[in-house]
Amino acid sequence: MKKFLCLCFGILLLTSGCGKKEVGDVIKEFTNTVHNSKSYILKGTMEIYSDEDTFTYSVEANYLKDNFYKVILVNQTNNHEQIILRNLDGVYVITPSLNKSFKFQSEWPDNSSQSYLLKAIVTDMENDAESTLEEMDGKYVIRSKVHYPNNSDLVYQKVTVDDHYKMNKVEVYNGSDMLKIKMTVATIDMKAGLSEEDFQLEDYVQEDVNSSNNSQNSSCQDGQNCEQKKCNDSSENCKQDKTTGVLEDIIYPLYIPSNTYLSGKDKVDTDNGERIILTFGGDKSFVLVEEVATVSNEFEIVPVYGDPLMLNDTVAALSENSLYWTSNNISYYLAGNDLTQEEILNIAKNMNNSTSVVHEVSGEK
Repeated sequence: MKKFLCLCFGILLLTSGCGKKEVGDVIKEFTNTVHNSKSYILKGTMEIYSDEDTFTYSVEANYLKDNFYKVILVNQTNNHEQIILRNLDGVYVITPSLNKSFKFQSEWPDNSSQSYLLKAIVTDMENDAESTLEEMDGKYVIRSKVHYPNNSDLVYQKVTVDDHYKMNKVEVYNGSDMLKIKMTVATIDMKAGLSEEDFQLEDYVQEDVNSSNNSQNSSCQDGQNCEQKKCNDSSENCKQDKTTGVLEDIIYPLYIPSNTYLSGKDKVDTDNGERIILTFGGDKSFVLVEEVATVSNEFEIVPVYGDPLMLNDTVAALSENSLYWTSNNISYYLAGNDLTQEEILNIAKNMNNSTSVVHEVSGEK
């Protein structure tokens, strides 16, 4: 009888232990699910938390082996759409509303963590030997370190997968355990049947912008300028004259490095209106250029030696010592040989419609 009881007890321990998953097992199953997919389409919502602001995007990520990517990002506040595209020709950031694209010499997305790309998430898990696992409500939560070379504030992620090893959610935290990025997955089709034809730049080229604009203008029935109406619909306070390309207000950064000061303001006439050039002197000198974003009549491709990255409400083009981005119909270009990339990003993230900066002088410190 004792032997029988011992045997039963041993079987009970063995069977109860089999139900508990180890972190390595879950990561392996999740990894296999991702690697076995020849193409997928992931749709969801991404929220970026920056101080007191939250920037929300609808996201559609398309993937095809090997290294074909198309990520469609739409800012839910102003419907500003951008596409990050990687195909055999290179990496592009396309802004359809401006008929413009940046072309990068870049290893994106392999050189950085990405909360909406499965391969990047798997890589982070595999690279962290200290990944941990927690079971919650029948799902698995895997915690691992992340690698965002342009944002050292982001430290780790929590990836939630279901019992079929499909991803439900990704949360990225800083070193103070504050949530900074949340990607919530609505649907994933791991057998999407995509082909190389689904990753063509030509799909986003507008060949006759003037005809399109004339058609839009003729549909305005209330006598209001269509471009201005679009501006009012997409932003609470559009700080530009859309018909003349003149900024009503100069936009100043609320952060500048210490011992740095505004030393000059210039206005330059262009074919589309005005260009504002702000010059900052001191220990960390730089130049900030602002102008109304205009639609190119012919599709424009701008070469960039750098990387695309998320910058609050837009996708920006970052090089070693410069940054280009468009926000609320204003195009910005920031460049400074004395600035680190972290300082460049801090300046850009702290742009605001303010009439003053930390230090402002006329020609001297």
